[in-house]
Amino acid sequence: MSTSAQRQLALLGGGFSTDDDGLLDDWVLSLARTRTGSAPPRICFLPTASGDAAAYIDRFDDTFRSRHDCEPSVLPLFRRELDDEQLRAQLLGQDVVYVGGGNTANMLAVWRVHGVDRLLREAHDRGVLLCGISAGANCWAEASHRS
Repeated sequence: MSTSAQRQLALLGGGFSTDDDGLLDDWVLSLARTRTGSAPPRICFLPTASGDAAAYIDRFDDTFRSRHDCEPSVLPLFRRELDDEQLRAQLLGQDVVYVGGGNTANMLAVWRVHGVDRLLREAHDRGVLLCGISAGANCWAEASHRS
């Protein structure tokens, strides 16, 4: 298995969105540190599947800014402020892209419109750790079950 293929990770559930003990988030960041060495990992949250829900974004920000040694950012697409080059730089400049839960089909459609699907493929090929929960886990598979 190639290094980039090993870096893709589906979490399925838990993490910052469930008020758990933080072990899953710690583990994701520890994997990212293998890429960054001593530098704090850059982690970008894609809340597209939830329609960029403000409460979800706030929970990510609160968790990763206060409890973890990392550089968190959020990439909203429903209120997109970045041009194409800035969007590309944002995604490719990460150590981790963490995709949130919500509606898988809507998320994928929005990603296609903005070219995020292609940018995530490029990020994967460059060794960025791609992970997520619920819809954010489904999106990495060729097929999945959703209710």
